[in-house]
Amino acid sequence: MKLRSPLRPRRTRLEIIPLIDIMFFLLASFMMVSLQLQKVRTLKASLPTATLATTATKPDMVKLAVDRNGQVTLDGKPVSFPDLLTLLTNRYSLNTNLPVYITGTRDATHGSVMYVLDFVKRSGIRRVAIAVKAAPGHS
Repeated sequence: MKLRSPLRPRRTRLEIIPLIDIMFFLLASFMMVSLQLQKVRTLKASLPTATLATTATKPDMVKLAVDRNGQVTLDGKPVSFPDLLTLLTNRYSLNTNLPVYITGTRDATHGSVMYVLDFVKRSGIRRVAIAVKAAPGHS
C-alpha cells in the first residue's frame, strides 16, 4: 500500500545566482594572481633637476595668519583690523577672483579665526580657505 503525503510534491530547483557569484570571485582571484606574476623590470635613472627655475608669475592670493592673541598678519606683516578691511576691499576691487587663505597658530582660538573670516566676508571676498595642517604622526 502506497501512502501519500498531505503536502504537495515540489520540484527541485537549481539556484544559479550563487554560482554566478562564485564565478566572479574566481575570475577576480585569477586576475589578481596573474597580475602578481608579472615581473617588473625597471632601470634606475638619475635625472637632472632644475636649480634656477622659478615661477614667472605669482598667483594673486592673500595669506592671513591668526595668533593666539587674535592678532592678524597679512603676508607676514602685522596689520590692524580696520587696515585689514581696507586692504582686503582694495585687493578685491582689483581682482574679484581673489583667494584668501586663513591659518591659525596651534593655540589660536576658534573665535578669533571666525572673527577674521567675518572681516574677509565683509570685504566681499567669496573664495576663502582655512588652511589646516595634520598633527605630527597623523596622515
